[in-house]
Amino acid sequence: MGALPGVQEGATHEAPPKLPVHIPHSGKRETVSHERCHGYALTRARFGVRPALLLSVLAALLIALVPGSGTASAHGSVVDPASRNYGCWQRWGSDFQNPAMAQQDPMCWQAWQDNPNAMWNWNGLYRNGSAGNFQAVVPDGQLCSGGHTESGRYNSLDAVGPWKTTNVAPNFTVHLYDQASHGADYFLVYVTRQGFDPTTQPLRWSDLQLLTRTGKYAPSNNYDIDVHTSGLTGRHVVYTIWQASHMDQTYFLCSDVNFS
Repeated sequence: MGALPGVQEGATHEAPPKLPVHIPHSGKRETVSHERCHGYALTRARFGVRPALLLSVLAALLIALVPGSGTASAHGSVVDPASRNYGCWQRWGSDFQNPAMAQQDPMCWQAWQDNPNAMWNWNGLYRNGSAGNFQAVVPDGQLCSGGHTESGRYNSLDAVGPWKTTNVAPNFTVHLYDQASHGADYFLVYVTRQGFDPTTQPLRWSDLQLLTRTGKYAPSNNYDIDVHTSGLTGRHVVYTIWQASHMDQTYFLCSDVNFS
């Protein structure tokens, strides 16, 4: 099982990870790595921890450890180009109290302030029972949160602004990590139309153009989806829909890219 790719603004797909990922051999539970715990302890010593945020972090740790809880079954996300919350977790998970984030990475800062569990549970942005009627359950302006799924845990991912981007070529590959080996009935990969500005406009279905629809993928930990574009330049959002095979469970994943 290979290491998950690192993602930084302006990074290439081969960049090394900045934060290790602990993946149990069972593939059934997300646990918190020692590095993350140690990073958290160091952060607390340097900056202090607000009580409400500390409670959120402790709750996330308990969820990860209690059988049958939200992350116990483990799921997945697009890791390259990084989905919004995966990128924020990777860049700041070991230093999420660092006030420098507010200036260096303001969109991640607002996400951590809104709900840290959106990052600790980077692999849980899904809805059950959509029956393929995605536009009915995910309204305009809520695409990156999956229609405010999971009681609004991921709402901050819909925020409009300068999210960190990954540089991609006109033809690129979406890499999705499936911790639980759910498999896929299909993937849909959309890219925003030329002229859409994600730094000033909320994302709507009409802003997207479907570029790739795949067939079935057998259960695995890693899936690659080739995407071919033409005439796209500058900042865009890649929107990946993953229809898992084990049940009617659908993931809605926004990745911010820069076509260079």
